[in-house]
Amino acid sequence: MGNNKLKFYILILLAIVWGSSFILIKKGLLGLSPYELGALRVLFAGTFILLIGFKSLSKIALRQWRFLFVTAMLGTFVPVFLFAVAQTEISSTISAILNSLTPLNTLWIGILFFAIDFQRRQIFGVFIGFLGSLLLVLNGAFVNPDQNYYYAILLVIASFCYATNVNFLNKYLSDLSPMSITAGSFAILYVPSLIVLYFSGFWQHEQQAEVIEALPYVALLGIVGTGIANVLFFKLLQISSPIFASSVTYLIPVVAFLWGLIDNESLTLIQLLGAIIVMFGVYLSARKK
Repeated sequence: MGNNKLKFYILILLAIVWGSSFILIKKGLLGLSPYELGALRVLFAGTFILLIGFKSLSKIALRQWRFLFVTAMLGTFVPVFLFAVAQTEISSTISAILNSLTPLNTLWIGILFFAIDFQRRQIFGVFIGFLGSLLLVLNGAFVNPDQNYYYAILLVIASFCYATNVNFLNKYLSDLSPMSITAGSFAILYVPSLIVLYFSGFWQHEQQAEVIEALPYVALLGIVGTGIANVLFFKLLQISSPIFASSVTYLIPVVAFLWGLIDNESLTLIQLLGAIIVMFGVYLSARKK
């Protein structure tokens, strides 16, 4: 199978997996704190990846570990906690839409710090995407006064982390296999995640039934939505480009929206308009011609 076809198959599969992550976070938060969920998500993913990919660690050169530390923090550790905390106040559908800012941030961060080529239309797309996200957040805060939409800032920060990581990977770790990158990242994150879990109060839970009910969602989120998805994403990045790889966020909100409908979430007409504007901005920023 040629890389041109393969990259689209991986893109669609990632959209389904990552688009389902937001509803899994929502279900996990019914029995866990965001810090417990974030730590367990990384630990489930790390245990699975290291079991199947431990041998790939030997392929990592000593000089590459410092780059892996950066990608582990930006691409996994920091965002998993930011999304978990944000979804204590914001719906899974809105979270997925704001995650779509990643390609826009990938573009301008790439321009400013990684010297990637760009066109005027792409800059216009960044501006349009920003306006759409602003409309989405402001209307959400208006129609949901019981929710704290300042938490949307956390989602924007997470998208900056993802965007920086995409450019960073493309520049410094493109010669390393996807499994080596993933296994190395989770090897780095294992101890920090155990520390966070220890201080999160996980072992002192009074409502054990709620915890047990939440764990399967977090396990699925960690193993499939984080571990396997990271391997697929690094592969996609190697056979395409940073902008194409990050454009998986075109499709993520569609999947998340369908899950949200099943779980009785909804968007207002103005929020839907904001989502369409964001998608259009992402489309313009990702186009090369």
